[in-house]
Amino acid sequence: MRAIQGWAGIMAVVYATLAQGAAPAPAPKPDLERGKQVAATVCAACHGPDGNSPAPANPILAGQHADYLAAQLAAYKSGARANPIMAGMSAALTPEDMRNVAAWFAKQAPRPSAAKDKALALRGEQIWRGGIRQGNVPACAGCHGAAGAGIPSQYPRLAGQYADLTLAWLKAFANGGRANAMMGPIAAKMSEADMKAVAEYAAGLR
Repeated sequence: MRAIQGWAGIMAVVYATLAQGAAPAPAPKPDLERGKQVAATVCAACHGPDGNSPAPANPILAGQHADYLAAQLAAYKSGARANPIMAGMSAALTPEDMRNVAAWFAKQAPRPSAAKDKALALRGEQIWRGGIRQGNVPACAGCHGAAGAGIPSQYPRLAGQYADLTLAWLKAFANGGRANAMMGPIAAKMSEADMKAVAEYAAGLR
């Protein structure tokens, strides 16, 4: 009996060792200094050196989730997400560069913003928190959080994003210009007025 127990113990150690050997090595920590360099040379002209874009046509990247940003850069480079400008910007970036610059932007603080149209933002708040029942549109907060912070690697931060840009994204989801299995059906059920309201409310979130 003791021999069997001893053999079982030895085999348990062997299996544990094999399992550890088969496990993938953890990804190296992002090099923030390298990320800062990439941001300054590749991204700053459109998104600002710290990710606080100076133009409403370009998204604010400061405070965005690193995993989400890296995934988007990879999608631009592969062509999975079509954008001629970003395809060119991402073409020379290695996966390590993408992780580094994404981590750099994630560490930066987004500048405080505010909604410009109070009445529109109030309507947007209703949709954000409760959805649109008659249209079967779920609450935005379900995925992007009550404060618009999103969920790392799954759903992006939308708090403080330019309203015009969020509106453009929603329209693109609705008309198929930007493919997304989850957002496409949701945006397709929203009127342009609903989209504008949600975008205005998200712009004032912090």
